[in-house]
Amino acid sequence: MILLDGRAVAGEIRQELSRRVASLPRPPGLAVILVGRDPASEVYVRQKERACREVGIKSRVHRFSEDAETEELLELIRRLNEDPMIDAILVQSPVPPQVDFEALVQAIDPEKDADGFHPLNLGRMLRRLPGPRPCTPQGVMELLRHYSIPVRGRTACVVGRSLIVGRPLALMLLSADATVTVCHRHTADLARHTREADILCVAVGHPGLITREMVKKGAVVVDIGISRVGGKVVGDVDPGVREVAGALSPVPGGVGPMTVAMLLFNTVEAACKRFSS
Repeated sequence: MILLDGRAVAGEIRQELSRRVASLPRPPGLAVILVGRDPASEVYVRQKERACREVGIKSRVHRFSEDAETEELLELIRRLNEDPMIDAILVQSPVPPQVDFEALVQAIDPEKDADGFHPLNLGRMLRRLPGPRPCTPQGVMELLRHYSIPVRGRTACVVGRSLIVGRPLALMLLSADATVTVCHRHTADLARHTREADILCVAVGHPGLITREMVKKGAVVVDIGISRVGGKVVGDVDPGVREVAGALSPVPGGVGPMTVAMLLFNTVEAACKRFSS
């Protein structure tokens, strides 16, 4: 079985990005908006800050209290849109319930959309036009590319239909000429669909959802789910899947590092585009 080592691949991507950053007139600027004190978000933001320093990106974290309102966040985004030192902006999710996350995403200048969630950029992806792509799905595609896993003509199954991962990943696989099935909580007989997949991508946050009996022998299994069980970080795929899979991404150390690497990539791409215009 091939272990899809996201840490190693992400390290190579960061090295290449460091070389690109060194050739720019100034370091790319990334603004992160963090609302509240969600422990997982705090960890993710620290990881992003550390990765930015390694590559040479200048990151700014704008922290807001749990009771922040949408309008004050929108005002910050308006200022960041106009700031010539900021090339990319992201809003760390989740946000408190009184904050309109969708309004924040739509307020970001599409050219500074670090996460690739702006409706304009999602539409560009649908039409196969250039633009920032959602980081986690793009990280999955880059992981498959790095390990020379063929996608064209293969049967792919995506379990999970979130706007952040499942739906854009299904579209990316379809654009790469896979035949794609999307499954979700209302899918009848999930195992029937997963057993047919040459490439199985799971992103639901349900520990151990996919067992060995649900996986085609030799299939490529990409585990995108993250949960904490007994103080340990685990994915959506049961460890027994290793006995039948041809390739498997670990949790942790698989897709997670690739997501951060794609955030850095989107930031550097935005800066390069600004300097070339």
